[in-house]
Amino acid sequence: MEYEAIRGGTAGVRTAQIDEGLRAHMNKVYGTMSVGMLLTALVAWAVGSSPELLSIFRDPETLRPNILGWVIMFAPLIMVFAFGAMINRLSAAGAQLFFYTFAAVMGLSISWIFAVFTGLSIAQVFLITAIAFAGLSLWGYTTKKDISGWGAFLIMGVIGLIVAMIVNIFLASPAIMFAISVIGVLIFAGLTAYDTQRIKTDYIQHAAAMDQEWLGKSAIMGALNLYLDFINMFMFLLQLFGNRE
Repeated sequence: MEYEAIRGGTAGVRTAQIDEGLRAHMNKVYGTMSVGMLLTALVAWAVGSSPELLSIFRDPETLRPNILGWVIMFAPLIMVFAFGAMINRLSAAGAQLFFYTFAAVMGLSISWIFAVFTGLSIAQVFLITAIAFAGLSLWGYTTKKDISGWGAFLIMGVIGLIVAMIVNIFLASPAIMFAISVIGVLIFAGLTAYDTQRIKTDYIQHAAAMDQEWLGKSAIMGALNLYLDFINMFMFLLQLFGNRE
């Protein structure tokens, strides 16, 4: 009986330590993501609100991207794949620097929205996205339901979206863009809940090892995944509900 009491007490202490570590881990994930979002917003606003700076990447009249604009448009996608391939060779500090660089490049990539949509509608859609993201992420964190099975389906959906968006660059069909935006919102809403639960379960599975290097890089990767969920949901909602200049 005494042994059982000691073992139960030890397990309770260990569980409390894991819970405390998980909270700290999630705080780092959301904190890193928030800094990245702020950096993206500042870069996008600074470039998008300056016709001189925006003209470096896009035609001042039509806003069509030039060669440099095309490079900037696809740079975030290339950087995401590069980050996934390099993550094991980067230190935690290096991964964080890479993420913030990525966030700045993303700001350049979406800076055109400040020349196309009104500032008020951008702010309104951002607020809507923030509320939806918070609710979905909270549900993913607290739900007892295992949603890991969503992963393959959602990733296939993202690949399909990318292909459809590339095709529509040449077709320029408003109907296809509308369909892409609706499906995109649904896919990244699902990914928000899925990624949040995955970040939580990954931490719990690795908590016993207490590998600080892994924890640091895992938090950056989690921040990147949630950042991408937020920014893509925001862009698709902006296409649906944003008021154009």
